[in-house]
Amino acid sequence: MSVPLTAPSTATAVQASAEPLKVPPFKHPLDPLTPEEIVAVSHSVRRYVAEKTDVKAVRFITSYLLPPPKKAVLAYLGIPLQSGEKPEPAVEIVRKAEVDFVDAVAGNAYNAIVSLNGQEWVVDSLEKLPEGVQPQISVEELLMCEEIIRADERVVKLAAEVGVKPEQLHADGWAIGYDPRFPAKQRIQQALMFARWSRHENFYAHPLDFIPVVDSVAKKVIHIDFPPAFKPKDDNSLFEAAGVNADITATTTAPPAIETDSLEAAGRNRIPPPQESYDFLPDLLEQKEGFKFRDDLKPLHVIQPEGVSFKVDGHVLEWQKWKMHVAFHHREGIALSTITYNDDGTVRPIFYRLSLSEMVVPYGAPEHPHPRKHAFDVGEYGMGTMANELTLGCDCLGQIHYLPGAYVAHDGSAVVVKNVICIHEEDAGLLWKHTDFRVGGRAQAVRSRRLVIQQICTLANYEYIFNYMFYQDGNIEVEIRLTGILQVYVQGQDEPNSPFGTTLAPGVSAHYHQHIFSVRVDPMVDGLQNSVVETDIVPLPKAPLGSAANFSGNAFITRNTPIARASEGAREFDYSTDRRWAIVNPKKVHPASKRNAGYTIMGKGAAAPMMALDGSPVVKRAPFAKKPLWVVKDVEGPKGGRMWPSGKYVPQTRDTPADALPNWAKGDDSLLEEDLLVYITMGITHIPRPEDWPVMPVEHLRLLFRPTNFFTMNPSMDVPGANDSKSAPAFPAQSEAATGSACCAH
Repeated sequence: MSVPLTAPSTATAVQASAEPLKVPPFKHPLDPLTPEEIVAVSHSVRRYVAEKTDVKAVRFITSYLLPPPKKAVLAYLGIPLQSGEKPEPAVEIVRKAEVDFVDAVAGNAYNAIVSLNGQEWVVDSLEKLPEGVQPQISVEELLMCEEIIRADERVVKLAAEVGVKPEQLHADGWAIGYDPRFPAKQRIQQALMFARWSRHENFYAHPLDFIPVVDSVAKKVIHIDFPPAFKPKDDNSLFEAAGVNADITATTTAPPAIETDSLEAAGRNRIPPPQESYDFLPDLLEQKEGFKFRDDLKPLHVIQPEGVSFKVDGHVLEWQKWKMHVAFHHREGIALSTITYNDDGTVRPIFYRLSLSEMVVPYGAPEHPHPRKHAFDVGEYGMGTMANELTLGCDCLGQIHYLPGAYVAHDGSAVVVKNVICIHEEDAGLLWKHTDFRVGGRAQAVRSRRLVIQQICTLANYEYIFNYMFYQDGNIEVEIRLTGILQVYVQGQDEPNSPFGTTLAPGVSAHYHQHIFSVRVDPMVDGLQNSVVETDIVPLPKAPLGSAANFSGNAFITRNTPIARASEGAREFDYSTDRRWAIVNPKKVHPASKRNAGYTIMGKGAAAPMMALDGSPVVKRAPFAKKPLWVVKDVEGPKGGRMWPSGKYVPQTRDTPADALPNWAKGDDSLLEEDLLVYITMGITHIPRPEDWPVMPVEHLRLLFRPTNFFTMNPSMDVPGANDSKSAPAFPAQSEAATGSACCAH
């Protein structure tokens, strides 16, 4: 269905104007929709739907800014298309929004484009999405999942059989993942089940042995799955050929037919939940016999008596020589745009946009229905809608500036998260130091300060901490910290340990899994026309040990290969050559090195190969995870540029969508001096430990963008030396020995 319009408009509809531009309804053209705008957009869509369609009930899912074209934004901000040149003439920008909603009666999904015309939002287009295409799962639908299972008689009966009362039932709603047994049109979730013995107790300590499937539109349970249990290996073990010393009670890891009794197919008896509590809240921990908090920690404060060194104007952030736009996005969480560096008076663009575009968490247990657990925490749920409201002195230390975020509720109102992004400064150790070791020589030490833009998101059991960090030497770092509670399943009293997981505590098993992230970089290194160069470090070719060219055998060189064509855009790591990539501007040449100005991608330590086999459902749905780096050409259309590596609409996909990375990395289109996108895959393979229970200590992933041939010399030479008057000896009685000689030139 496509509702006809008299004058369709697109995201690229900008008007050149010789007249003075009207005062725009935003400070920055990439400012996210305000709560008031979200409500106004909802009102416009609801009115249009009521007047021109037969949809009886609208369930809003997403409502967000449809960004203007890049060149229009850069012209508006006065950022040149090439460093050192004049910016393009400014154009008038039409503010637009994009909305996804579901017909709450029929279940069909729709996409609307709405534009601001004067003071009124007007629907430009309304499109019915193809059958089976589902917008992301909303927060309200996830909460609804728990209400649905508690109201279901079969679920209540199954829980009672293992000693759980209805009021003790809890469920984490998850996307169904991949299960073709259900019609593509149904909007469904799987409910991962737990029991809770008291109000704030850690219910993950009490997993249940069955998994209902719920229809979010019909609001009912439509199926219940029972995973098999493990048993000692016998002569007919399913895993004999793999050398795995275990077997399962089912005859296959494939899903049983939908009409089959799933408990009978699992081949096991019911398994009651473990009874032992494993809490994390301090008041509950204190009730545990023998527990005592550490009392030998002295306070550690972060103070800035003269205030912070950054400035914020709305969503525009300036710090040292950096300037950027910081926005909340319902899907990506933090989205950083128009990142520039003031290089001694020359504003040099570096990235047009930097964000987390997708992530997938594939679990490694093969027995049905566990393979359905491969959550797309960006595309299926929206990392932004899962963001925490941050707490001063807890999540962020020091002097903090917070930004709010807003997303749409089912009824079209705005859900506001007050402190969703925190901005602060941190000491980051030494930036550089040198000592003249000769007698009477002097030393200089300069400490590193970094700007941190942080967000914390809770995806059911897991927490993700996202830090975007900017340094005084031109480095940009993306750090992801993983914590929270492992996703667990019940283990029977005499059941052997799963070979695909770790038994964390009696009756509690955590499956092996991966966290694989796709970081989207929209580069504009010294301008929009960039190339990506692959660098291998190799021993001097055709020059063996003892040869005239390499007598001592120690010579090595760099071999640089530009990624020239779209079909070459999917790249592999090569550890044998210490491979790395750089985003460069071929028009900017360093005066000394004679090499192109660029930013090198340092992410080798964060690489994690996807363990699922090619052709598996998770690989089809998350093809980005098979390569550590992708380079594609950006193509802007009516709904913006290329964004989502697993497709725009991720829930319930059954194959690789047409609008996904592998389909962009095809053909002979040039990737040299073009408007490029770089997708970087980073991740970890998590083999759970008992030390990760009940709450996992943070695990770190780091991705660094480092200037290479970009500056004429170390850009941090003008940072003042270290001279902290508040530093003092830890033990004053030993002060003379502790202070030592001065390390700084002053």
